[in-house]
Amino acid sequence: MKPEIKEKDTLRVQMLPVHHKSSTTYVFTTKSESKPTKPILLLVLGLFLSIAITLAFLFVLYMIVFSGWNLRSSFRYSVVIDAGSSGSRAHVFRYWLESGKPVFDFGEENYASLKLSPGLSSYADNPQGASVSVKELVEFAKGRVPKDVLKKSEIRLMATAGMRLLDVSVQEEILEVTRGVLRSSGFKFQDEWASVISGFDEGMYAWVVANYALGSLGGDPLHTTGIVELGGASAQVTFVSSETAPPGFSRTISYGGVSYKIYSHSFLHYGQDEAQEEILKSLQNSGYKLLSLPPKLNTLFQSFAAASKDGIVTDPCTPKGYIYDNNSVQAAGNYSACRSATLAKLQDGKENCAYAHCSIGSTFTPDLQGKFLATENFYHTSKFFGLDEKDWLSEMISAGKSFCGEEWSKLKEKYPTTKEKYLDGYCFSSAYIISLLHDSLGFALDDERIEFANKAGEKGIALDWALGAFILNTDTAISAYNGRSRKMLG
Repeated sequence: MKPEIKEKDTLRVQMLPVHHKSSTTYVFTTKSESKPTKPILLLVLGLFLSIAITLAFLFVLYMIVFSGWNLRSSFRYSVVIDAGSSGSRAHVFRYWLESGKPVFDFGEENYASLKLSPGLSSYADNPQGASVSVKELVEFAKGRVPKDVLKKSEIRLMATAGMRLLDVSVQEEILEVTRGVLRSSGFKFQDEWASVISGFDEGMYAWVVANYALGSLGGDPLHTTGIVELGGASAQVTFVSSETAPPGFSRTISYGGVSYKIYSHSFLHYGQDEAQEEILKSLQNSGYKLLSLPPKLNTLFQSFAAASKDGIVTDPCTPKGYIYDNNSVQAAGNYSACRSATLAKLQDGKENCAYAHCSIGSTFTPDLQGKFLATENFYHTSKFFGLDEKDWLSEMISAGKSFCGEEWSKLKEKYPTTKEKYLDGYCFSSAYIISLLHDSLGFALDDERIEFANKAGEKGIALDWALGAFILNTDTAISAYNGRSRKMLG
């Protein structure tokens, strides 16, 4: 009887060998079809998710790496040399573009500076000597800029008050020497980029820096911050003013579609070093021309202005015991007399003021508007005395009186880490600051509108006008990089 073949059997074959009586049956079958079990589905799903997550991670990693590389490859560089009265400083900025505007910060990788003394103005009798410090500053800058973008990176030299004091012919001789160095530097340079800038520009650049740092540039003009600077050869006052100013005292600039009417003036000869030197000369010439001083201060100043019988002039603005190179001057260390001397200097010529309001001499100054930051020597003097930021003007008087009244030998012991060439000037600067800010510009001693600072904003950006020069002169799309050009400020 033949075996019954069932439907589920795939194949049954009966083989009958020739030499065997019995038969052997070989059956070939396949597994019956069935649905995958639940664990298998979970395994497949898990494998799929793992692959998807891995691919997503690799994609994100790729984008991060690629974006970082792309950012690094788009870095740009600009160099500004601030040729001041006391020295020249090279500022090297590394930046990038976002929404068509330069963006940078003062991190170690994005900013570096180097200052060398003396200033370019000290080479008035030897213009060729000016090349030495400029060459060293150029080499410093080249060390911060990659070679492949050197010729695309702009370098500018901007001289300030020290050079403004020189005859134009002497200025040009010194500038031509520096241009020769900059032409061969390998940087992108044009001859007009080495110049003596105006006092207005210097003040405006400082104003731009302050408001860039505070985030107010591009916002309401009434919410901007003014700036007062006390340098070595000049003082600058710059702020947004609603008053109508005489020609040459104001300018309108725009940023982000907002216009700013800015008053700015640089008071040449009224910097800390220049003022102190001129006051001492006035004392040696038997008195300064006194104008509108209170009777008590007038009498006090005259007592110091008059030379003694033996021809020795007393200087109230330097601590007692200080030894001058000039034997005809003797340090007296009297704060009140020093303040009367500084006030006389600041008010000289005020009777000839042709305007409704003159703050210093015969120079127009509108009424102060908004808040202010006091920088440079305002800041350095305040920090030296450890003054409180809120009450620093009123505290300056007591600090100055105490310092001026000390013997020079005791001061050197009290401040062993302070260089003598700076230490002997704090008596003068403490008196001069009060005469300048309080008596001349009109800030109250308890005025909360003015703070001393050398940095501003959340990022702590340095209040150096060179940054403002970089911002105002940097194209948003430099042609050497991508063929287009448009200035940040117009």
